[in-house]
Amino acid sequence: MQVVAARLPKGIAREIERIAAEEKLDKSSVIARAIDLYIRQWKFDAALRQYENGKVTTLKAATLAGLSIWEFLEELESRKIPAHYSSEEFIEDFETARTE
Repeated sequence: MQVVAARLPKGIAREIERIAAEEKLDKSSVIARAIDLYIRQWKFDAALRQYENGKVTTLKAATLAGLSIWEFLEELESRKIPAHYSSEEFIEDFETARTE
């Protein structure tokens, strides 16, 4: 683990303390979980932007997001984002997955 210092608004610090007490965790654990959630969301959003702009395949977007291709496709469906997954892209992803 690495120690990182941050200045937080008082309201956020109070919320962290409240969550820590309710969840019976230390404040560092609450902050680490919050940051982990943010990073996962950021990675998904960044991958989604590249996917929607046609810069990456479905498999590559899923990989960038830290998800399986099926999890990525489920997330697209839950957000009502149309999947553009052609047969050519499937073949490319299949070949990529086979060589990894």
